[in-house]
Amino acid sequence: MIKNIRTKQIVIIGAVVLLIAFLFTRDITGLEKPKEDTASAPATEQMAPVAAKEIDLEEVSRTGKNLINNSLANEIKNLENTYKGASEDKKLPLAKNLAQKWDDVEQPIPSALYLEIIANKDKNLTNWINAGARFMKAYDLTRDSVMQPALLQKAHQSYTNAFAIDSTSAAAKTGLGITIVNGMGMPMKGITMLMEVVAKDPTNLEANMSLGTFAIKSGQFDKAITRFNDIIAQKPTPDAYFYLATAYENLGRKKEAIAAYLNSKKLAANPTLSKFIDKRVEELSK
Repeated sequence: MIKNIRTKQIVIIGAVVLLIAFLFTRDITGLEKPKEDTASAPATEQMAPVAAKEIDLEEVSRTGKNLINNSLANEIKNLENTYKGASEDKKLPLAKNLAQKWDDVEQPIPSALYLEIIANKDKNLTNWINAGARFMKAYDLTRDSVMQPALLQKAHQSYTNAFAIDSTSAAAKTGLGITIVNGMGMPMKGITMLMEVVAKDPTNLEANMSLGTFAIKSGQFDKAITRFNDIIAQKPTPDAYFYLATAYENLGRKKEAIAAYLNSKKLAANPTLSKFIDKRVEELSK
């Protein structure tokens, strides 16, 4: 998964997520890339927009119902049948109910699709931001390499629509910047948007977290350490400590890495993460 610093491998998490709400409930995956490759790669390197397939609501609904208990699955199935049979003027509240039901059972893909339906029916800033955020949550959580580009593109379009409604919205600008950094165009365009958000509001956690994780991915570990220490001074969270530990480890600063990992473990109190961190600490203590 994640190799020792002596192998000159960069230690990062495979998906940039809010670890408290999402990643800590799943297995942790890692992405390894030689330090010399990432360190030499310019941050301004153009990334081609992702090609995405269409997401079929019926298909993801069937998949989602297979992942939850029968009682909840039947409840959602009945709601979906009611939604399909309803007149257009009655569908909006039913779509809202379905979006919430899918979110309650931690199935963000169908939830996001219903939020997109809502936003298309009632085109306002909040609805598009909600859809974008749910698509990004689904993107962060999925391990389906075919589905990921489609979810990212959906998030990008949702935030683009939100930004068109209000270009001063920090949430719209942050979300749009994050989708660009993740592959919808040139990373530096997204970074510039995130920097503009932080310049206006230095306490914006979402923008700061994205800038910090991008610094790790691009091998700028000193910048990442500064960024995550600033975040922790404002609001200590397991994910901020985890990424801080990652940056320290890549610089060979084992003592600081261990301390940060242990703080992440303490705040998260999650068995899966604890097991992973225990292994990292054991390795770093040698």
